[in-house]
Amino acid sequence: MTEQLKEALDTLKQTGVRITPQRHAILEYLIKSMNHPTADDIYKALEGKFPNMSVATVYNNLRVFREVGLVKELTYGDSSSRFDFVTSDHYHVICNECGKIVDFHYPGLDEVEHLAAHVTGFKVSNHRMEVYGTCEDCARKKAH
Repeated sequence: MTEQLKEALDTLKQTGVRITPQRHAILEYLIKSMNHPTADDIYKALEGKFPNMSVATVYNNLRVFREVGLVKELTYGDSSSRFDFVTSDHYHVICNECGKIVDFHYPGLDEVEHLAAHVTGFKVSNHRMEVYGTCEDCARKKAH
């Protein structure tokens, strides 16, 4: 068991959330998955292991994880929500062609919150930034 999974399970226990085999599997999948899966992706990946699990079960568990701060729900336009296991503050680069999402870190942007608070008088809680473009795979396909 990874340290991230152990800490996530501890967080759930501390908030009084029961650890079911499905919850454990969904959480483990999210931690291992770097592709920001949709609830459907998670369901399809785990349905063989849990034939009685429904997509609704996945959504309900993702909601619980979001409420305790383990998961961020990413919404981009019309497409379905994607879910990101919260490891640290980071940003996303999104491919306009295939929808692939890749994390990147840029600590300098934290100053944006301080500046926004200073200029507007708001008590800033967080911010979000997305960068859009074409991933290497899609660019290669277009070139051929």
